[in-house]
Amino acid sequence: MPHDSHIHKKQDTQDKSAHLHAHRHGDAEHQHYFADRSQSILAWALGLTLFFAGVEVVFGFLSNSLALISDAGHMVTDSAALGLALLAQLIAKRPPTARHTFGFGRSEALAAFVNGLVMLGVVAWISFEALQRLASPEKVQGGIVMIVAAIGLAINIIVAWVLSHDKESMNTRAALIHVMGDLLGSLAAIISGAIIYYTGWMPIDPILSIFVSLLILKSTIGVLKESFHFLMKGVPHQINYIQIGNDLEATPGVASVHDLHVWDMSPGQPALIGHLEIDDLSAWPRILESIKKMLLEKHGIDHITLQAEVLRDDEFDTDT
Repeated sequence: MPHDSHIHKKQDTQDKSAHLHAHRHGDAEHQHYFADRSQSILAWALGLTLFFAGVEVVFGFLSNSLALISDAGHMVTDSAALGLALLAQLIAKRPPTARHTFGFGRSEALAAFVNGLVMLGVVAWISFEALQRLASPEKVQGGIVMIVAAIGLAINIIVAWVLSHDKESMNTRAALIHVMGDLLGSLAAIISGAIIYYTGWMPIDPILSIFVSLLILKSTIGVLKESFHFLMKGVPHQINYIQIGNDLEATPGVASVHDLHVWDMSPGQPALIGHLEIDDLSAWPRILESIKKMLLEKHGIDHITLQAEVLRDDEFDTDT
């Protein structure tokens, strides 16, 4: 039947994809997708943050505090960050397919980059509102601000502590930066509320809002740089590209190196490809084993694809 034929064809494609993606003994034993990274904790943190963001939105407008409204908006952004982190980890766990042979690990960096762009928008909005209020101060209910911000501070500390246990994930670190920024926002709101409550000085509210937005901006730029570097397949920061080239050329039997590329397939999983010119084709197995050992021990790279080229233009390909 046509329907059965379609099912069998799809199954054959999946089986072929799995076979092609499989690694033989001695191949790099990297993982193309991540193990479960506390997804239930991320979901819990998301729910808690989103709930209290709603609380802060209500009391922020009731008290007319920009610091509290900014903190509420930041918590909404935190919720988006946590949601993207959770979604990215679920996507990253998907096994490789015939169309995505490296898996979906790069989705984490993509989500982190989107988080960073959103944060730039939040910083711009806070700064704009703060400047307007500096020019024309508005009355703020300091007592309400102190109480709500204190609860928000406690919640942010708990969420930050939970997220700090997953330091390997780029995207979770990006979400943690959101929460840390919001923690500072809650602290600033407490100070703002206290000063307004005891002194009545209204300009402190927008001043502290600007201060917090600058701290958030600094952290956000760092996340954007890191995720952009990863998405552009830049050389991992812990790897010295020039030194790798020198070490390869210093390997006995290797005459020269060209078309050398090093990048992270997924965070913490570097890969290398390149062309080597060698003097003797028969010595290639020995040279290759020496290179594999050197790259793993000295540079932490175990996923290697090298093409050997002899001086008489013969070629011998190998994939390790």
